[in-house]
Amino acid sequence: MASPVPDSARPLLPLWSAILVAIGGGVVLDLAFPDIGWWPLAFVGVAASLVSLIGRSAWGAVAVGAAFAASFYLVHIVWITRYLGPVPWFALAGVETVLSAVGAVALAWAYRWLPRLAPGRPLVRLLALPALVAGLWSARELWLGSWPYTGFPWGRLGMSQAESPLAHVASWTGVTGLGFLMVFLTAAVIELVRSGAWRRPLRVVPAVVVAVVLLATPLFPTSDAGTMRVGAVQGNGPAGYFDEREPYAVLQAQLDATAALAGEDLDVLLWPEGGIDADPTANDSVARVLDGLSASFDAPLIVNAATQRGEDTFNTSMLWEAGADNPVAFHDKSNPVPMGEYVPDRWFYEMLAPDLVGLIQREYTPGTNAPFFDVGGIGVGLAICFDVIYDDVIWEGARDGAQVYMFQTNNADFRDTDENLQQLSFARMRAIETGRSVVNLSTVGTSQVIAPDGTTIDALPAGTAGALLTDVPLRSGLTPAVVLGGAVQTLLGWGSLAALLVAGVLVRLRRRTTTPAPEGAGVVEGQRG
Repeated sequence: MASPVPDSARPLLPLWSAILVAIGGGVVLDLAFPDIGWWPLAFVGVAASLVSLIGRSAWGAVAVGAAFAASFYLVHIVWITRYLGPVPWFALAGVETVLSAVGAVALAWAYRWLPRLAPGRPLVRLLALPALVAGLWSARELWLGSWPYTGFPWGRLGMSQAESPLAHVASWTGVTGLGFLMVFLTAAVIELVRSGAWRRPLRVVPAVVVAVVLLATPLFPTSDAGTMRVGAVQGNGPAGYFDEREPYAVLQAQLDATAALAGEDLDVLLWPEGGIDADPTANDSVARVLDGLSASFDAPLIVNAATQRGEDTFNTSMLWEAGADNPVAFHDKSNPVPMGEYVPDRWFYEMLAPDLVGLIQREYTPGTNAPFFDVGGIGVGLAICFDVIYDDVIWEGARDGAQVYMFQTNNADFRDTDENLQQLSFARMRAIETGRSVVNLSTVGTSQVIAPDGTTIDALPAGTAGALLTDVPLRSGLTPAVVLGGAVQTLLGWGSLAALLVAGVLVRLRRRTTTPAPEGAGVVEGQRG
């Protein structure tokens, strides 16, 4: 017979109750994100997911993983219904649920296989198992954040901690590393409780060390590089995709709100994504308006509009200076949103939902230019709207020399929802991760200037027109998260998958070597001899 299954690899809950716990865990995890933002609940949500997966078969893990993911995503991204109704909401939540459920199988295998390799060894159960589980959780997040198409890294665990005392860890490890440590601590505590090892001080050490790292790690220090005086304008115009508006209404709203800054001394004037509802590279009258605006402040502009080059359309941020061959520089959004800014495989999706897909007429092309402007000798890193959730865009700006970030976004399609607050928390985490100030500017709010430590310097509430005039701190020097973040992701993602594969092979080999031959086999062999 095969080696017995150790108690640590057996299910803690029957399947029906595991599914209920997983559903509750998904809802609780959402509460750790804005607008509620009770960050400690992230640990509760993760614990519910892990406890429900312990000892599950592959199909049991799929069921439990799907219950957890569905309850999380259906609540977390309900704001999508504000834009196109329930069908895209169910579709996106459904895709994330399926992928998360597949990833849950790897977590269940870790709980089944590692205890069988070294039964009764506390280091495996209290150190190796939590590390593998945390690595596999990270690998699943990285998978969801990169596929299909450009992925959807919106619900990453580490992003829930933007306003928690744990956020500073992200400046050393990146968001993925922060999430890894959170899952490790949760998994380690679960094993301490299950095994009763919490009564033995030495066996508590791994969990205590990680808890101390999470709570006591300071923000990585970047160097003071002066200030930049930024005028940032939230026009609150009719910038939504389906908003009814007159021609140039968004442009006029921005101009009206900018008037409050007249006569002020600026280093740069910043407008949000979609702040111009015409292409200034093809519309001479709009270009003249921008020239005049730049001349009136004697300062460059950073503006955004949909632009056309050949047959391609881009979501473009532009550096605009009076008297120059404009735009002086431009950056196209790196990751246009599938089903929002373009429709991948349109022929296929039109067969499924022709009326809905037909509403999305724009087809933005992904940009390939750097997310960086040199503004009067000051490096400005850029991210347009949802590009804020993609690590590579943020890290590239810092490596190119960004001393400050300016994130332009248009939240008009999601007015009065949690979307803008969730996105704002991502911007706050980027400030902490890179050690840079962030000017996060929306067409309709909420807009904020965020310090390198994540605190708020200046702000405009949602749903109002207004302008900020802020001396924004500049920083130089790269954080470990920027320098090593990609390596951390590779190590945690591929490393954990490789470790799981090795564990699976070793378990299979052990089964073969510990399974005796059937009765009578020896007699038969003796007769043959």
